[in-house]
Amino acid sequence: MSDINSMSRELKKRQLRSRVITPGEPRPRPQAQPPEEDGQEVVKQAHRKVMWRRLIILALLGILLAGFIGGFFWYQRYYQFESITVGWERQLEREGNFTAYETFGTNLLRYSKDGASYIDAAGKDVWVQSYEMRSPIVAVNGDYAAIADQQGNNIYICDLNGCQGVATTVLPIIKVTVSAKGVVAAILEDQTASASYIYFYRKDGTEIKLFIKGVLGGNIGYPLDISLSPDGTILIGSYAFIEGGMLKNRVAFYNFSEVGKNALNRFVGGFHDIYENSMVPRVRYLNDTYAVAFADNSISFYTSADVMSPALVTQVPVEEEIKSVFCSDKYAGIIVKSVSGEYDFRMDLYGVNGEKLFGVDFSYLYDHVDIDEDFIFLYNENSCKIYNSHGILKYEGEFDFTVSKINKGSQPNQIIVAGPQVIKEIRLH
Repeated sequence: MSDINSMSRELKKRQLRSRVITPGEPRPRPQAQPPEEDGQEVVKQAHRKVMWRRLIILALLGILLAGFIGGFFWYQRYYQFESITVGWERQLEREGNFTAYETFGTNLLRYSKDGASYIDAAGKDVWVQSYEMRSPIVAVNGDYAAIADQQGNNIYICDLNGCQGVATTVLPIIKVTVSAKGVVAAILEDQTASASYIYFYRKDGTEIKLFIKGVLGGNIGYPLDISLSPDGTILIGSYAFIEGGMLKNRVAFYNFSEVGKNALNRFVGGFHDIYENSMVPRVRYLNDTYAVAFADNSISFYTSADVMSPALVTQVPVEEEIKSVFCSDKYAGIIVKSVSGEYDFRMDLYGVNGEKLFGVDFSYLYDHVDIDEDFIFLYNENSCKIYNSHGILKYEGEFDFTVSKINKGSQPNQIIVAGPQVIKEIRLH
C-alpha cells in the first residue's frame, strides 16, 4: 500500500514539473480556434473592407460632383466667350414689308404687314399666318401672342400651334396686351368723343362683355399703357388725367375675376401721389404677383398678392435720364445716360421685388436691349454685347450680316441671331 502511494506522489511531481517552463525553453503552442470562429472573423474583415471601399468611392464621387457644380457655376457666371461658330443657318425670302421679331415660346415670332410665322429652335416654320395690316404691333405673354393692326380693327390671337381666333373691333386699335392664357385687352380710341376704351377678348376672338372707358378730363383718365397678369384676371394701367389744370399720372389696378365683382367698376387700387411730377409711359406684369411701372424718373414695383388690394413694394428714384427699359418674368432693368463722364451709359437690373442686383457702366452705341432668361442683349445692326444677370460681360463681337433680334438658344452657349434675310444659330466659345 505504501508503494502505491509512493508511486502516485511521484507521478504528480512529474506532472507538475512538466507544466513548469524553464528559461530558454519554447512556450507551448496555443490550441487552434475552432473552424467556426475563424470563419466568422474572416467574414467580418471582408465586410469592413467592402464598407471602406464604398465610403472612399462615395467620398470621391462627392468631391467630383462638388467640383462639377462649382465649375458649372463659375462657367455660367464668370466665363467670357471670345469666339463664335455658326451651328445652322436659314436664308429667308426677301420681303419688302419686313417688320420685326419678338421672343415667343422657345424661340421667335416673325411678323410683317403680310403675315406672321413661328420659328422653332431649329430655324423651321412651325406655322405661318397670312393677313394684311398697315402697321402690325405685337404683344407676347408666355405661349400666346396678339398681333394687332395699329389704327386698324383686327387682332390675331395665336399660340404655339397657330392662330386661335381673330377679334374685330369697331374703334381703331392703339395698344394691345395678352395674358398667358390668351385673354386679350386692347386700348381703342374714339376720336369723335375724345375718349378711349379698354375692351377684352377671349382667345377665340369673341368679345368679353367688359370694358373700361377713359377720358382725359374724367375720373379715370386716358390710358397710356396697359398689361394683363399672366392668368388674365388683373389689369395694370397707366393713366394720364387733368387735375387743377395740370396734367398728372396714376397707376391703377382692375380685377376681372369673380371676386372683382365686389369692387366698384372692378377698380381695386390706384396710386398717383408718388407720380406728382412724372409720367409713366410703360407698365408690365412680370409674373402672377409682381408688376412694374416705369416712370420718367423712377421705377415702382407692385404686388397683387392680395388681389383686392394691390400694394406698392418699393419705388426706386432715378436721377439720370432713362434711355431704355426692359423686363422679363424675373427681372426689370433700365439703361440711363451716365453723368460720370468716363462711360456713356449705366445699366441697372432689379429683381421682381425691387431688389437691385447690379449696376454696370459701359460705352457702346446700342439700338436695342432685350432680356431672355438670364442673358441681357445690347445690340445694333452689326454687333452686340451680352451680359448675364450678375452684370458680367459674357461676350462682345461683330456680325457679318444685318441684325434685327437676338435670342437665347437651347444651350447655355447658344444664341439665335435673326435679321431681315437670314437667321443663324451661333455658338459661343
